[in-house]
Amino acid sequence: MSPYLAAEDLSMFGHDPWWLILLKAVFCFAFLMVTVLFSIVWERKVVAWMQLRVGPNRHGPWGMLQSLADGVKLMLKEDIIVKRADKAVYVLAPIVAAIPAFMAIAVIPFGPAGNEISIFGHRTTMQLTDLPIALLYILAVASVGIYGIVLAGWSSGSTYPLLGGLRSCAQMISYEIAMGAAFASVFLYSGSMSTSTIVEQQNDRWYILLLPVSFLIYIVTMVGETNRAPFDMPESEGDLVGGFNTEYSSIKFALFMLAEYVNMVTVSAVSTTLFLGGWRAPWPISTFWEGANHGWWPMLWFVIKVQLLLFFFIWLRGTLPRVRYDQLMKLGWKVLIPVSVVWLMLVASVRALRNENYGFSDVLMYVGGGVLAVLLLSLVIDMFRGAKAKEAARPTEEPAAFDPMAGGFPVPPLPGQALPPVPRRRSRRERELIVSGGSDTVSDGTSEGKEASDG
Repeated sequence: MSPYLAAEDLSMFGHDPWWLILLKAVFCFAFLMVTVLFSIVWERKVVAWMQLRVGPNRHGPWGMLQSLADGVKLMLKEDIIVKRADKAVYVLAPIVAAIPAFMAIAVIPFGPAGNEISIFGHRTTMQLTDLPIALLYILAVASVGIYGIVLAGWSSGSTYPLLGGLRSCAQMISYEIAMGAAFASVFLYSGSMSTSTIVEQQNDRWYILLLPVSFLIYIVTMVGETNRAPFDMPESEGDLVGGFNTEYSSIKFALFMLAEYVNMVTVSAVSTTLFLGGWRAPWPISTFWEGANHGWWPMLWFVIKVQLLLFFFIWLRGTLPRVRYDQLMKLGWKVLIPVSVVWLMLVASVRALRNENYGFSDVLMYVGGGVLAVLLLSLVIDMFRGAKAKEAARPTEEPAAFDPMAGGFPVPPLPGQALPPVPRRRSRRERELIVSGGSDTVSDGTSEGKEASDG
């Protein structure tokens, strides 16, 4: 890592003719749509394999056209609008949810920033565009999609969709804070918010090795942001019947489904760009093949990394059960946000020390000492907290007993009250059994009693 801020060289962008810009935009849209069609089939195939089922095997060879058949089926379904719905918002909500999902791919690099490829004789970059604040642009468009889900739940005029929308709103706010802190760690370490520059900074070592905590935080938050299992609380079928999209059908329901899978592809592409070296070839290949990171080959490595992250989504869905809502919020507010803030402070300290030309050993000593001090302080605080909790839990006086049937019907006890002791029958071993017909009163359950009765 250079001790100075990386200077964004974006001179390669903004010089393409209009037809090439349009062609790149169509390619980005087609890439997302084809990846979504493949991901739906792949998810059903993989989950079926995990659950020892057959999976889709009717439409097309090996069932590969199943997602296309599902799309045609949804379009041919009856499009209804419930009576109590706010029609304008009800129709607009799926569009608001779907369109922002396609926008983040515009700043994702599929290849090097130089003029590596030629399209119809015109040298160009393998990226639609780039911005000095590309990461902020990604966060902005990702936060707009939540409005579609919230408005869909509110405008339906039904209870369960409203609950799903409220859950989604709270979930997105909770997990976007930790996601923003993970993003901040990346552009603080790389010295840039440009996606192409961030990938260039990973030429010798990927950020998954340099910033492992940021990667783990982003992996958890991207599952929460896309409403995927085990964090699919806004549309949990067990208690909300389907959540915010319960009252939707036909093409509107298809737009919500499309937005979910497009968001999966988008967050996987962002994770690849920030932590997995972007379009760079994996380590063994890049060591002996110099052309692996030039030409059209970078697009292959990028697609493979995205597909591996999509497989991770599918793996989670087929493995983990849905968590409770309180567990979801506790993970977001009490675990992810504090850890991400502490990690961000640690990364900022390392960056400041490196900018002051401190050596690696000095940085390691200062940072390690700070981490040990924080851990020791937290240990002391937990010890005092545990002692106070034990003292508070010690009973000071006997709770007052009360009659639960005083009002004519049973009522539960109030705080500070206790139910009267329930008379219970003594156990069999405590009771004495009298032998009928004899004068011996020793329990016949003992050996002496048996000997006496035999004599």
